[in-house]
Amino acid sequence: MSLNSDPDCIFCKIVAGGIPCHQLYEDDLVLAFLDVGPLSEGHALVIPKSHAVELADADQQAVERCAAVAKQLGPVIVEQTGAAGWNLLQNNGSAAGQEVGHVHFHIIPRRAGDGLGYRWNAGAIDHDDAGQLATKIASSVNP
Repeated sequence: MSLNSDPDCIFCKIVAGGIPCHQLYEDDLVLAFLDVGPLSEGHALVIPKSHAVELADADQQAVERCAAVAKQLGPVIVEQTGAAGWNLLQNNGSAAGQEVGHVHFHIIPRRAGDGLGYRWNAGAIDHDDAGQLATKIASSVNP
């Protein structure tokens, strides 16, 4: 498989071996390593080796492999760090918090009262509007 690469992308540089990392896992499609700016001990990144900025543009097989690796690593990281749980986070676009323009999944170990959090400001749904939106979205999805 030929990998897409961006010479200016820090994650592509890590994949190419130009920047060292604390590697946790590697296969032909995926690399996992500890985040150098961790939110908690054991905070890891799982990335496809092939460059894509957002999830929708990434290679399907690589995305599936990233999910499988995250599923395997998450519980191991929790066990090895003594955390109580973990978040799996994937951001698309700067408005969503994506800081590196290469698809990546965060495994973030969590402990009660760790101060990490996110605002989940749930609103109320308007069922008429939601029904119209659901119809538009569903009709645009390729099965």
